[in-house]
Amino acid sequence: MFDVIPASLRQSCSSRVQEMPDNQIVAVADLARHDASVVRLWIGEGDLPTPVYIKQAAMDALADDDTRYSYSQGLPELRQALSEYHRRHWQVDISSDRFCVTIGGMNAVTMAMQAILDEGDEVLMPTPAWPNARQMIEIVGGVNVSVPFDFSLDGDISLDLDKLFAKVTDRTRAIFINSPSNPTGWRMPFEDMQRLKEFCRERGLWIVADEVYNHFVYDDEGPAASFLQICGPNDKLLVTNTFSKNWCMTGWRAGWVVFPKGMDQLFARLCQYNTTGVASFIQRACIVALEDGDEFIRQQVERCRASRDILVEGLSVLDNVTVFSPQGTFYLFFKVHGLDESSLETAKRILREAKVGVAPGSAFGPEGEDYLRICFAIDPELAREALDRLTPFLAALTDAPRGATV
Repeated sequence: MFDVIPASLRQSCSSRVQEMPDNQIVAVADLARHDASVVRLWIGEGDLPTPVYIKQAAMDALADDDTRYSYSQGLPELRQALSEYHRRHWQVDISSDRFCVTIGGMNAVTMAMQAILDEGDEVLMPTPAWPNARQMIEIVGGVNVSVPFDFSLDGDISLDLDKLFAKVTDRTRAIFINSPSNPTGWRMPFEDMQRLKEFCRERGLWIVADEVYNHFVYDDEGPAASFLQICGPNDKLLVTNTFSKNWCMTGWRAGWVVFPKGMDQLFARLCQYNTTGVASFIQRACIVALEDGDEFIRQQVERCRASRDILVEGLSVLDNVTVFSPQGTFYLFFKVHGLDESSLETAKRILREAKVGVAPGSAFGPEGEDYLRICFAIDPELAREALDRLTPFLAALTDAPRGATV
């Protein structure tokens, strides 16, 4: 990435940034972003447009000249709407002054890490994991400590809490939990959430919970449990979220953080110095999404369920593929056995030869090598088309049966 920059400039650039790996998902997507013949399953966004009533709210706000600087922490009306949204879906009473509106989920994670990490502090993270979160820990001077998931031959994914706890050192500051998980679709059992809460309370550790995909669950009634249901207002808990997934607002760049009681001024300060806040007309649209968008979420989840079932059933019949049926999110993570090239090169070949855009498993850390991830937040008919293209390609990759281990 930096080999085209003159050496004199490279020496003056941040060493942390120079050492960051390129995002492999973007590397694949950039090869064919504008190729209409490609079925795009690489990036984590649905194929539906933002609902009309949400767009109309933004246009109305623009027509009213709602384009000035506003509260750094977010409009009071939006923070109140967030409080009511959490009460409605998780039966928790979170006061509006414990919310901070952010520039998408990525900015929410950024400020969460900025708020709690000093140089050299360690954050434990189950892996494979969302690469942006892994890199943000290092950008702010922290140290990412990977704790691999356990993958079984029968397609189950689990996290051994004893292995997680054994990784804690005197430099550990936080444990990062993304449940339901990108890319694996793993969902943390409620009893494990309680056990983790007690462990972190005893040792004074932070839990940073990325709960972006809580509505996207399939094997029972949603939404997925939130750490807000078992932690109090004084617990060391930071919950990050975004408007991107639930309401198809990826390009709007709006999200939020929930923080412990009394940290509002700290997060207001972080907003002031990071972004100066989210555009007011976007925040007006977010209020409408929260208040009027529950039915859209329900419809989108059912649509994802249908596409998930098509892809899981179709790929599971392949002898050289192990499918990990997701308990949540809108991602399908699967292992292709017997590959003679990296998952990145495999993803590029699938793009060229099958015209399907997938994410390489190695984008989510070395633990993801030999895996691929596809986003199924798509029309079920498009899922069938993707399956028709992928199946013969994957079957021809190797004649090797499932290996002895995954």
